[in-house]
Amino acid sequence: MKLVNYQVSVSTGDLAYADTFNNVFIKLVGTDGESKRTWLKGTFTNGVLISCPVSIGKLVLIELDKQCISVFPEDTWFPTKVEVKSPEGDTYNFPIYRWITDSEVQRFREGTALRVFEDNNYLGRYSRQKELQQREKDYRWDVYAKGIPHCMEATDPCSLPCEIRFSFTKNTEFLYTAATGLTELQLKGLADCKKNWTNIEDIDRVFCCKRTRISDYVHKHWKEDAFFGYQYLNGVNPMLIRRCSALPDNFPVADDMVFLHDQGSLRKEMERGKIFLCDYKLLDGVKANTINLKKQFLMAPLILLHETPDDKLMPIAIQLKQTPADDNPIFFPTDSEYDWLMAKIFVRSADFSAHQLNVHLLRTHLLAEVFAVSLLRNVPMVHPLYKLLIPHTRYTLQINYLARRLLISETGVFTQFAASGGEGIMTILKRSLSSMTYSSLCIPDDIVERGVEALPNFYYRDDGLKLWDIIHRFVEGVLSFYYKNDAEVEKDSELQKWISDIFEHGFLSQTGTGIPESFTTVVELVKFVTMVIFTCSGQHSAVNTGQYDYGGWMPNTPISLQLPPPTTKGKTSKATMLQTFPDVNTTVQGMATMWLLSKQSSDFVPLGQYPEGHFSEKIPCKLIKDFQGELEGLSADIKARNESLEVPYTYMDPRELENSVAI
Repeated sequence: MKLVNYQVSVSTGDLAYADTFNNVFIKLVGTDGESKRTWLKGTFTNGVLISCPVSIGKLVLIELDKQCISVFPEDTWFPTKVEVKSPEGDTYNFPIYRWITDSEVQRFREGTALRVFEDNNYLGRYSRQKELQQREKDYRWDVYAKGIPHCMEATDPCSLPCEIRFSFTKNTEFLYTAATGLTELQLKGLADCKKNWTNIEDIDRVFCCKRTRISDYVHKHWKEDAFFGYQYLNGVNPMLIRRCSALPDNFPVADDMVFLHDQGSLRKEMERGKIFLCDYKLLDGVKANTINLKKQFLMAPLILLHETPDDKLMPIAIQLKQTPADDNPIFFPTDSEYDWLMAKIFVRSADFSAHQLNVHLLRTHLLAEVFAVSLLRNVPMVHPLYKLLIPHTRYTLQINYLARRLLISETGVFTQFAASGGEGIMTILKRSLSSMTYSSLCIPDDIVERGVEALPNFYYRDDGLKLWDIIHRFVEGVLSFYYKNDAEVEKDSELQKWISDIFEHGFLSQTGTGIPESFTTVVELVKFVTMVIFTCSGQHSAVNTGQYDYGGWMPNTPISLQLPPPTTKGKTSKATMLQTFPDVNTTVQGMATMWLLSKQSSDFVPLGQYPEGHFSEKIPCKLIKDFQGELEGLSADIKARNESLEVPYTYMDPRELENSVAI
């Protein structure tokens, strides 16, 4: 009897410890039958022939298992994909990209994307169901604290499923950077020094341990008003500034108080759209930390800025507390040097807390974790949404576990050394989530709502809008290939469960956020998925990568301040400033942490790369190449623009930003 042959090739990942010494077995399952369980002898990457009496039809899935042999103990194996060539001449791809750690039989679907309502094969539906049942056990929701997004349950990094942990390279480099960042400072006897800074030159010497091109610029220009304003556009917190068409009642600035560079009255400049407001009301009443047994101070300032005729953004008035009072003066650039400088220092310290907890931790890290956990619990590998979003979950669950343990836990660096540490962390996170809106997560909507469409030299906005458009075109192309009409979106139960979990566990079922509870149209789906990818890549890069650039020189971004702000003018001095700055150990802990959080690992994967090859259809694969081409074009444009800038803006450059929240 003549047998029919299936040519099988198995690929193993290019990772440390990815190979196996165990015996590996495979079974092919088709619409008309299945093969025998076959031992893949020796090195199976060059291909193995599996023979069957008759064709088993169209391949639906494969079953893989590995069994230890007496000579070797059970090990782990990371297969990436299996390719099968059928006797009919068809090629089937089975994406795996998963660590196999035991001897259980693992089932993997053929790579063609299928929504649940298209999965008409009984074996396929059964495999899909079993996969999600296992995922629900592996990825369980947990409540870290009431009032903030839920997270994944984990007791330590090793309790995380193998496929979402750091690679050997990433883990080694992360631990090395964490250790050496502080070691250099410990060797100088600074990490345990609880004394005040007595002169600016000593801060200089610490700063020289770690420097970047931009941190050098910050070091030289941190006192300048133009640079103070610039940071609201292109520093690590470009999310606060908004056009001011009417002064808040609690910020009583009169025309005769401010200097507007001969541009008329404050009212007229507001009418022209040239006045902008930064309001830190989020921080009002937050209990400040106690560090080194000393009470710290955290303000909730209001800042008025003016767009000048030479396209600069200049601060013209600062009030450090929300409630007007005689002991809460409004500071102006015409005040004494140190009155005005101290007002700006208190603003920059407030910005550190608002940025780190709201803009960075909550709006990128915690949301990215919710997007990832919901995807991994509710969407099988064969689903097009899984294929589209899985690269944007890489390392997120482990980095967030480490953030909770090392940064915001009771013994975390932020808890111990930031003005908003302790009770303040949860107060700010809860307030931030309760006031968050869907539109604020979508940069085109956010820019319009804040009225900053025409502000000059706003590179976060310019690059971010272009990046959003590129991601949107790509997502629209891919999802429109799979979803031909709105009805298909509505009846996809796995897709609906994904967004339902996000609404419940990420936004705590708050209807006022504008976050959809379900999807009813393709357009709605495309926008939300675009937001997810943008948040996990471009937005995270914009608010994370420059942390050391702008915070490495401590006077520009003090993580805490230990004297109250001046209540009357004319009494501050350089000595006051030095006494107000955080102690030496607080300073160096902050520097080391920002260095760690800004450090890119060598196994960094830039936006647009789909190294795992989950897609197998021609059109999505072509769309990926088109996407990569558009990103390359944007990167070239940004590089050309930056050549003429004194301070280059690279945080939205696709070549520089990571595919996921991985640091």
